[in-house]
Amino acid sequence: MLYSPMDTVLYYIKRLIPRSLFRLAQPPYHFLLATFGAYRYRFPSKEITVIGVTGTKGKSSVVELLNALFEADGKRTALASTIRFKIGEKSERNLYKMTMPGRFFMQKFLRDAVNAGCEVAIVEMTSEGVVQFRHRHIHLDALVFTNLSPEHIESHGSFEKYVAAKLKLKTTLEESKKRPRYMIANRDDDHGAAFLSAAVERAIGYGLDDLELYTLNKDDISLVIDGTTIRVPLVGKFNVYNTLAALTCAQAFGVPLKTAIGALAHLPPIRGRVERFVSPKGAEKKITAIVDYAHTPDSLEKLYQAFEKETKICVLGNTGGGRDVWKRPEMGRIAEQYCEHVFLTNEDPYDEDPEKIIADMARGIDDESKLTTVMDRRTAIRSALERAPNQSVVLISGKGTDPYIMGPHNTKTPWSDAKVVQQEMAALYGGGIKK
Repeated sequence: MLYSPMDTVLYYIKRLIPRSLFRLAQPPYHFLLATFGAYRYRFPSKEITVIGVTGTKGKSSVVELLNALFEADGKRTALASTIRFKIGEKSERNLYKMTMPGRFFMQKFLRDAVNAGCEVAIVEMTSEGVVQFRHRHIHLDALVFTNLSPEHIESHGSFEKYVAAKLKLKTTLEESKKRPRYMIANRDDDHGAAFLSAAVERAIGYGLDDLELYTLNKDDISLVIDGTTIRVPLVGKFNVYNTLAALTCAQAFGVPLKTAIGALAHLPPIRGRVERFVSPKGAEKKITAIVDYAHTPDSLEKLYQAFEKETKICVLGNTGGGRDVWKRPEMGRIAEQYCEHVFLTNEDPYDEDPEKIIADMARGIDDESKLTTVMDRRTAIRSALERAPNQSVVLISGKGTDPYIMGPHNTKTPWSDAKVVQQEMAALYGGGIKK
């Protein structure tokens, strides 16, 4: 297991200091760090177009879609997301287990982007980052809002406080001295109107009624806008919304529709977001394995619905230790409803007993014949692939591109769902081909 000395020190500091005192000291500490970082790196966001992307689901996908659109339009781009950090041609995995790392990371990232000649930086922005002031002194040109559903309830204290944290990003956009400022928000979401009320030069809503037609196909989606058909190699209704968010924002910045059509048609796979692997030709069974980040009840259900006509064998972890306990039986209930068989397994227990986490999920499953508990995640994935009938789909959800399984005392076991799927498919079928 891997861990950093600083992680260990911080862990024991948290254990020794009374929780109430620690929480009281956190806000000024994080605020000062954010302010010092902005001065240290000379407020780099003033020198580059910055587009923030926020919401409960779809943020990383929208960041990738926007990056593809701006690159196709000839812009040199940088991006920061749960999946990766990219500056120009250089890209590296996000190994931090957090979308907006602290200790000056975001300000340094933007300064490096400016120094590399990037014209546009696309930044995924989270409620946890807001609470720790990591959004402070990032001067936004635009904010894209995808959707809101319950998440991080324990850490924020309530859903209302979670929503309030997200809305602080609207205030950040309003306070930006850049002109013009753009708010791009999903008007089909219950909270879209709150974002669209932003006092900015242009507030632009998007929704399904922007489309003359949309079609959900087995391997892609198609959208018809103003008589023009746009094909995107993504699946599911949620990706119709993600594509609309990116298109609306890119067009606000002058990316032509013709350019967007070509970029979206050749969009590379988004790692850990409905990432697809298939058994090779000639294999005993034709199996498709899907690796996805879905980690809320709503996102899990939408993932399963994207494969509604397929026989589904599901590997479910999806609930980390010490957080969002309320959703555990709900995740189990959804899996029972949509899956032929469910393998419950370990994900990120942190300091909580992983068997208790799985027992909480199992309470949502009434039909025990549909349930198998396998504590080792690799074994669970292998068992699901073995059990899957011909022409079926194995859905492995919860981690996406997460690089570690988090254990007690902040220990980290290196991990990749995608790599494990490929290894186990190779052992069973002679190969796991990325599609």
